[in-house]
Amino acid sequence: LGNPDRPVCAVVGGAKVSSKLDVLTNLVEKVDHLIIGGGMANTFLAAQDVDVGASLCEHDLADTARSILTKAAAQDCTIHLPTDLVVAKEFKAGAECRTIGLDEVASDEMILDVGPATVAGLSDMLKGCKTLIWNGPMGAFEITPFDMATVTLAKAAGALTEKGTLISVAGGGDTVAALNHAGVADQFSHISTAGGAFLEWMEGKDLPGVKVLEK
Repeated sequence: LGNPDRPVCAVVGGAKVSSKLDVLTNLVEKVDHLIIGGGMANTFLAAQDVDVGASLCEHDLADTARSILTKAAAQDCTIHLPTDLVVAKEFKAGAECRTIGLDEVASDEMILDVGPATVAGLSDMLKGCKTLIWNGPMGAFEITPFDMATVTLAKAAGALTEKGTLISVAGGGDTVAALNHAGVADQFSHISTAGGAFLEWMEGKDLPGVKVLEK
């Protein structure tokens, strides 16, 4: 993140904005594209007056989400949020689900993945990027079919890395599990299994071990 090949794209997913506030605040100053997925995306959508139904969402962080969007715009960082969604009334294997637009979430439905149109657009955007930093899944990847967005985007990133046009760095337990699930972990340039340290690095903090090595 010090002097990366640009354009730089970051994927930040997972359940809660509150756990990655410092990461998001730091990244909008450093990257050209920021993809927000997982339950975190619901908080950003709700902050823009999208009804997220029964989805996991931190409604009390709406102002924070809006301030991150404003900061990103000022820094010329494009934030990518879902434009279509995969929803279901139950979070379980084989649950009936549907793909819908942002304004179609019913009050008893949960957003469990990003939709295919969003993923197609993101995969296309990645083709123009030189560096990718990934932390957190795009959806509830543990249960099929809510793994579609994570798997599709991971495969796109893996293919671009193998082609030599993208440097891809991923970290965190969930992220490594998701990339293994997609079968592309060995295609990424670098993978960190240290979730906490990887997040601190993404927050722009000095890591004690690295500091010693730099001396």
